[in-house]
Amino acid sequence: MTFQELQPKVIAITHNDTTSRDEKLLAICQLLNENIEYYNWVGFYFANHESKTLHLGPYVGAETDHTVIPFGKGICGQVAESNANFVVPDVAAQDNYIACSFTVKSEIVVPLFVNGVNIGQIDIDSHVIDPFTEADERFLEFVNEEIAKLF
Repeated sequence: MTFQELQPKVIAITHNDTTSRDEKLLAICQLLNENIEYYNWVGFYFANHESKTLHLGPYVGAETDHTVIPFGKGICGQVAESNANFVVPDVAAQDNYIACSFTVKSEIVVPLFVNGVNIGQIDIDSHVIDPFTEADERFLEFVNEEIAKLF
């Protein structure tokens, strides 16, 4: 399924009045995981700015021990500080990478802004080296813009 075909599905999920915010986030994770072949782990982390930590939210994929990540640590922690998208074509080439699984080859993290504040991020792991393009970034920015309306 193309990103264009997925956009109305994302909107339908975020506008569903019968589900909670976490149920919507999980449904988006499932949608992306099931419809984009190289999205092998899809999840959300949310920031606690007082403790400068990220906390795992809804996700789909292999279990992870990384339920709390300090700002600055790993790709997610770096995005919490930089407020910028981070695409890692090959995780083996990254010094500040937190290994989740030996099957993960690449990662993309896109921050989630609400009223100009980075409140979290969508994090996607792939079992393929270098699958992410600018189209992935634009699509995930769209996803996060829709999710921001839930807060």
